[in-house]
Amino acid sequence: MSKSTSEALIALGANLNLRDSGPKVTLQRAIDAILRQGVVIRAVSRFYETPCFPAGAGPDYVNAAALIETEMSPAELLNLLHEVEREFGRERVQRWGMRTLDLDLVLYGDLVLPDHAEFDRWLTLAPEAQKEQAPDTLILPHPRLQDRAFVLVPMADVTPGWRHPVLGRTVTEMLSDLPAEDVAAVTPL
Repeated sequence: MSKSTSEALIALGANLNLRDSGPKVTLQRAIDAILRQGVVIRAVSRFYETPCFPAGAGPDYVNAAALIETEMSPAELLNLLHEVEREFGRERVQRWGMRTLDLDLVLYGDLVLPDHAEFDRWLTLAPEAQKEQAPDTLILPHPRLQDRAFVLVPMADVTPGWRHPVLGRTVTEMLSDLPAEDVAAVTPL
């Protein structure tokens, strides 16, 4: 009996050079590394230059999104992404700090993990607390995706009609909810 496959979305980002290569090259190499692990990549967005988040925390980022298909569970996929990050020199020293590579599991089908109550707790966490606290379990969908143009703009390239299972909004609708200047700051390379 074969395992079933699920669609997931990975947000990719980098703002530091790695081994004399810029962030754009790092993202392409990371996509290749994910492919070598048996993950099927259905679509990759354009690459975008985005202002560093939070503002002033370092050089601008290169961001993208990859729509994938996998037989891995969400936890297995997250572990794989963390392994690829380590391969590319990622060190988890500072929350929202500069990085050679950031791979975020943004969604896994329409799963809400670990449950609606915990998701809601992270969704409504005060901005000051977001800077200090990180979940110790996988939260899906990513509780901040609806707030971040640097995630939604690339997502719109590969899955504009995906509907958030809690908010009930599509990627296109969430993107239209953001301030126009935030969306305009995410520019294709």
